[in-house]
Amino acid sequence: MSAAVDPAEPWKLSVADAVLDADELDPTTVLAGDPATSSKELWTSHDGTVQHGIWQLTPGTVTDVEADELFVVLSGSATIAFEDGPVLEVGPGDVVKLPEGARTVWTVHETLRKIYAIVS
Repeated sequence: MSAAVDPAEPWKLSVADAVLDADELDPTTVLAGDPATSSKELWTSHDGTVQHGIWQLTPGTVTDVEADELFVVLSGSATIAFEDGPVLEVGPGDVVKLPEGARTVWTVHETLRKIYAIVS
């Protein structure tokens, strides 16, 4: 998929093989290891309130404050611990809902790739 795709036209992308762009990871969020993130934006609504994309995190442990997000794990595995809440073990095929503002600790065991939808 190229940047010149007409959003009104159908398209397809092999998510497993998609080339992602490196993102900056705030070093203050890293608790262990040397994790790195990368992503590819697939679609954003005209008003910017809905975003779809692919995101990946390599092994390590990081903290995050979540957006209102629904995602499907494509590959890899991780433990997502919510501050004062549940601990989720996630892997390929899992669908996960993250509530906006939730404080989490992500421990990635195997590079995690997910496809997401965020509503802001």
